[in-house]
Amino acid sequence: MALTVRVIAPDKTVWDSEAEEVILPSTTGQLGILAGHAPLMTALDIGVMRVRSDKTWVPIALMGGFAEVDTNEVTILVNGAERGENIDLNTARTAFEEAEARLSQVKDDDKQAVIQARQAVKRARAKLQAAEGIK
Repeated sequence: MALTVRVIAPDKTVWDSEAEEVILPSTTGQLGILAGHAPLMTALDIGVMRVRSDKTWVPIALMGGFAEVDTNEVTILVNGAERGENIDLNTARTAFEEAEARLSQVKDDDKQAVIQARQAVKRARAKLQAAEGIK
């Protein structure tokens, strides 16, 4: 038995196919989904989702959202998503390094700037990990 998995971003459907297993970056930690999983609704953090399809793992960078699991269907609604194979590794590495540099330059007393810089680092890290194939 397989799962039907859909990853839907505002501008595109990133994944719409069957899979054997899904690992999601939930806000409470990594969450594995197999066929027969109990119904579930969870918030997703910025991170890398992994889908096992035809015995191959496919990494997808997610920019936060929600996932619903019901009767072997996994529907993932996200703010943004990109498959690892579509992300240029050098661009992702440069963006991550730049985001970390900006975070190190933010003044600790500027709480909003700190939060924004940390979110930028998380987004850049997710894209880099997806591009690397999350080793």
